[in-house]
Amino acid sequence: MESISPQQLQAAVDAAAAKNNDTAQDIDMADAPLKPSFGPVSAAQLKSGKIEMRRIPIPPHRMTPLQKSWIKIYTPLTENLQLQVRMNLKSKCVEVRTCDDTQDPGALQKAADFVRAFALGFEIADALALLRMDDLYLETFEVKDVKTLHGDHMSRAIGRIVGKDGKTKYTIENSSRTRVVVADSKVHILGTFHNIKVARDAIVRLILGSTPGKVYSQLRIVSARQKERF
Repeated sequence: MESISPQQLQAAVDAAAAKNNDTAQDIDMADAPLKPSFGPVSAAQLKSGKIEMRRIPIPPHRMTPLQKSWIKIYTPLTENLQLQVRMNLKSKCVEVRTCDDTQDPGALQKAADFVRAFALGFEIADALALLRMDDLYLETFEVKDVKTLHGDHMSRAIGRIVGKDGKTKYTIENSSRTRVVVADSKVHILGTFHNIKVARDAIVRLILGSTPGKVYSQLRIVSARQKERF
């Protein structure tokens, strides 16, 4: 009888173990259920089937501009987003709801952001961008959130943000590609996430006491970097 070396015996054991593992894996794959395959979901399937409604409150000082510009607000919501809209004078709000013709599942949120932007003081032409683009946002903060100021100190901080004849505010808007509204001690910014951060940082520096000249120079640096990026 031919003798077998320890090395040959170990190789034979390893080969048998590998064969058993392959057989076990084949059995497991055969028993495993097939992965489900889901097709794309249409906009009609995304709809919950029930009517959804939003109420957007309007400040008293914006009710008159709302009534004067109602046709410009009403038209894009009904014709483009296929929503139903009405102005409720008793509760001082705009009511928006979906209907059977509404196709976009995000139409109600876009309409609410659009009306809210107008209520905060933005021009209709600027607020309309919220309906056309998906990456635009609204951000609001108060001056006292950055630094606690009272009396004349608050007035001077707001004056630094706006500048003479609105020059500083326009410079921030053009450099950061945003729109800024200063209402009393609140600051509203409309733009993309990155651009809002640029405008907010500039406004925060003005609130903390930086001179407009220093803020202008920093904005020029940021604008140059943005041009290089694009």
